[in-house]
Amino acid sequence: GSSLSEQRILFLGAGEAGTGIANLVALTLVNHQGMSLEEARKICFFMDSKGVVCSSRRAQLQHHKLPFAHEIPHSTSLLQSILLIKPTVLIGVSTIKGAFDQQVVECMARLNDRPLIFPLSNPTSMSECTFEDAMNWTDGRVVFASGSPFPMLTYSKSTGVPSNYYPAQANNAYIFPSIGFAATLTTASVVTDEVFILAAESLASLTTSAELEQGQLFPSFDRIREVSLKLTAVCAEYMCAAKLGSMPPGFCGEWEQFVTEQLHYGQQQPLLARF
Repeated sequence: GSSLSEQRILFLGAGEAGTGIANLVALTLVNHQGMSLEEARKICFFMDSKGVVCSSRRAQLQHHKLPFAHEIPHSTSLLQSILLIKPTVLIGVSTIKGAFDQQVVECMARLNDRPLIFPLSNPTSMSECTFEDAMNWTDGRVVFASGSPFPMLTYSKSTGVPSNYYPAQANNAYIFPSIGFAATLTTASVVTDEVFILAAESLASLTTSAELEQGQLFPSFDRIREVSLKLTAVCAEYMCAAKLGSMPPGFCGEWEQFVTEQLHYGQQQPLLARF
């Protein structure tokens, strides 16, 4: 129930993919809570192969890391960095298999009632931890999303009644096709960071309470057509309002209806029928 500005986000891995995520988080705070970009970036912390990205290392840092070189002590240990920074969110973009080990995950669980742990590295063989381990090491309290798919887990929490939990997969299949389709429909000249933030916020609003109860932070992939349609409509409407694109010919005045009319539902033929 806490706000985004109250989070402390620690990234393991400081490539441009990670700093790109952090910059979108910061821009969201700028747009919604009136913070300066410099202040908003202070909730995001990074560790690279040489340890914590901090002000004492500025002379050696690549340009994309500099905005996140905060005035904090240097550490080369992930566990010590967690104790130092006390993050509420731990994000893996390191491609280091098992980097979120039992000590690390249990430490996050001691610091937070509901630790957010997102091992985003692909493929599964390079994921920082598994869904099963994250659940076991946090007594089922983890809020989990991964870059790679993990299977459903049957787990018993304090009630002792086993339930099925479905790990969220933070996959660009939810957002990228919808933004691309919206840009095509509106002949947008540019896609800004604000479009991605809008798409992410809209996606979050489409997750049902039942899905959240089962650990799914995003809508089920079974609903991908419905979700894609709604996200395309939202993004297309914004692109026109922000003058990034223009109203398409034949626009009916209602974006979801218009997008529905533009969809093509192909039919998959059996393999042998193609020869």
